[in-house]
Amino acid sequence: MTKTLRLSANRNPLRLLAATMTLALAAGLAQTASAKPGEGHDHGGPGMGMMAGGRHHVERMLDAVSATPDQRAQIQQIMKAAADELRPQRESGRKLHQDMQALFTQPTVDARAVEALRQQLVAQHDQVSKRMMQAMLDASRVLTPEQRKTLADKMAQRRAMMERHRAERESAEKPAGR
Repeated sequence: MTKTLRLSANRNPLRLLAATMTLALAAGLAQTASAKPGEGHDHGGPGMGMMAGGRHHVERMLDAVSATPDQRAQIQQIMKAAADELRPQRESGRKLHQDMQALFTQPTVDARAVEALRQQLVAQHDQVSKRMMQAMLDASRVLTPEQRKTLADKMAQRRAMMERHRAERESAEKPAGR
């Protein structure tokens, strides 16, 4: 799938830009959605307290594209609304994972019950994914095409750096003589 995405994205720069924007915003929103309720309320502007761990990522993204105060406020509100809507999902997801753990600690594991719970988890992940995607689409509409291009360039640089670091770690971990 990655190879297909790369090939089609290389043929259409707008697809690459959209994919990069989606990944950047997904990272910020994923951290936002996983933030503990009430964490970091005194940081940043409106809605930033709800972002907790993702707040800094989103702020760096907005700094990188020289977002205006109005753009910052709009994107912060978009992310806050998504985080607020996803909070119940987070709680129910925690419960589903606890239920799954309980199923696997029984003397006899009920395969049907495990599968039913797995399906519930998949459905929940799909709901979260849809909401995150909507927030990313909404946020992308706030930025100009030039800002999205700048963000795509920065993400490509970061991806290249991460790939270099991964390759260095892998080569350092290989036993001598192989």
